[in-house]
Amino acid sequence: MPATAKLSRAFYDRLGDNVANELADWLNQVDHSCRAELRELNELNFARFDARMGERMAELRADMQARFAALQIDLERRTQTLRTEIERCRSTTLRWMFAFWAPTMLAVLGLFLKR
Repeated sequence: MPATAKLSRAFYDRLGDNVANELADWLNQVDHSCRAELRELNELNFARFDARMGERMAELRADMQARFAALQIDLERRTQTLRTEIERCRSTTLRWMFAFWAPTMLAVLGLFLKR
């Protein structure tokens, strides 16, 4: 919303209508050119900001992908370790089951055979 310069009646009375109008027009031209330069500077700064933000987003995306890949590798390694541990516990449990149940079954069979 451009603002146009208006001078007070005292300027017009002291300088005359032509000079005061010329001064107001010059002030409006300066204001317009400053606004145009400011707009252009803002657009350039935003373009630089946008480019920099795009670079940072790409870096962040690459970093996150690398971290997720490392996390996936670590998770797979831990899962394999856990599977190995579960298998070892399972085999140990089976051995203990036979160690306890075999004598029990022999004792029960011995009782039935004595009769």
